[in-house]
Amino acid sequence: MEVIFLGTGTSQGIPVIGCSCPVCQSADPRDNRLRVAVLLRQGAQQIVIDAGPDFRQQMLRAGVTELNAVLLTHEHNDHIIGLDDVRPFIFRQLTPMPIYCDQRVAGELRQRFAYAFAENPYPGAPRFDLHLTNQRDSIQIGNFDIHIIRYLHGRLPIQGYRIGDFAYLTDFKSITEEELKKLDHLHTLVISALHREEHHSHLSLTEALDLIERIKPQRAYLTHLSHQMGTHHEVEQQLPSNIRIAYDQLVLSLDD
Repeated sequence: MEVIFLGTGTSQGIPVIGCSCPVCQSADPRDNRLRVAVLLRQGAQQIVIDAGPDFRQQMLRAGVTELNAVLLTHEHNDHIIGLDDVRPFIFRQLTPMPIYCDQRVAGELRQRFAYAFAENPYPGAPRFDLHLTNQRDSIQIGNFDIHIIRYLHGRLPIQGYRIGDFAYLTDFKSITEEELKKLDHLHTLVISALHREEHHSHLSLTEALDLIERIKPQRAYLTHLSHQMGTHHEVEQQLPSNIRIAYDQLVLSLDD
């Protein structure tokens, strides 16, 4: 399986509009971050986790021509508002787009994209096939065997995903011991780290490093970074050898 980082930035992305800080003005392409999302590829099958406002640009940049499903972590705009742009896949594949999310998120989708659920939709409207995950610990999408990890983004319950010995946990703040056990024996962990200061709904860099030490994956990548974290180069110099900063268009092969 391949993991392609479509975006690794926060809800504002990097560079932030109007910001003149060293990160936003950096010439290093790794410091340019679209909103956070990943593409998982296994053979001919491809799924994405989250579809934010940069979804169209991300699909074009990654050369994606077919998409089997969308997994959603939660309903914040930087994770769902690009869903209208799944339309080309729907038109090409001649089937509604399967979307996996919990019931609360599904309710938000029905409100924000009401036209996608209309009984008599206008020509060209997207169609979503919602699969609710509330009572499920795992889901099967083609050859993807996906286990759901539940945790909190501040006070908001959201879900991450484990596929084999890979796990993706964005917008992370806290987790129960029971859910934490589901992350035993990981090879690769992707987890969010907003910046260096404490935040009410996101892990700081120190908190993320402490949690990685508890989970003990063989390697870890930090995502959902703010421009306040610092440049890619300077932050990586301060990290343990098995922890790296993810960047847009980074490709991981889990067969390595």
